[in-house]
Formats: sequence, C-alpha cells, structure tokens
Amino acid sequence: MTDPPAPVRRRVLVAGRVQAVGFRASCFRRATDAGLSGFVRNLDDGRVEAVFEGPAVVVEALVGWCRVGPPLASVTALSVVEEPVEGTRGFRVR
Repeated sequence: MTDPPAPVRRRVLVAGRVQAVGFRASCFRRATDAGLSGFVRNLDDGRVEAVFEGPAVVVEALVGWCRVGPPLASVTALSVVEEPVEGTRGFRVR
C-alpha cells in the first residue's frame, strides 16, 4: 500500500471582472466537491483571494480553473504563491 500524496497549499489572487459574477460560489462548489480545504473571499480592491490545501494534483486543477473562472468572469491576472501546509479542515467562503 502506498502513502497518500503529501498535501500542498497555494494562495491565489485573481484580478479582472471577478466579483459579482459567481466566482466565490463556483470556487466553493469546486473546492468542496474536490475535498480541498481553505477559503475564498472578495478583497476590497476588486480581486478574489483563494487558498487551496490538499493533494497537489487537485490543488493545481483548482488553480487552473481560477485562470478562467465561471462563465461571467473575465480574469486578467492571476498570481499563485506556495505556502506551508497548515492542516486546515473544510472549505469556506469568507
């Protein structure tokens, strides 16, 4: 039997038309369906911030989704920062 993959944590900042277009709700559904931990929230400067923690392949898939977002979004910039795993549980909208 092999050990489960080591978790990773990524902080993503998404710019563009990403507020009031269902970005947080869509992100929440995708992250919880994928079993990730973390959060997503709107920032005062118009960006969306998301933190994903879980298996690398799943986290990277969600980061990839953030590059496009839901149908009404228009992503113009995305930054990704690797962070130390914190062992958080659950995913929430802040």
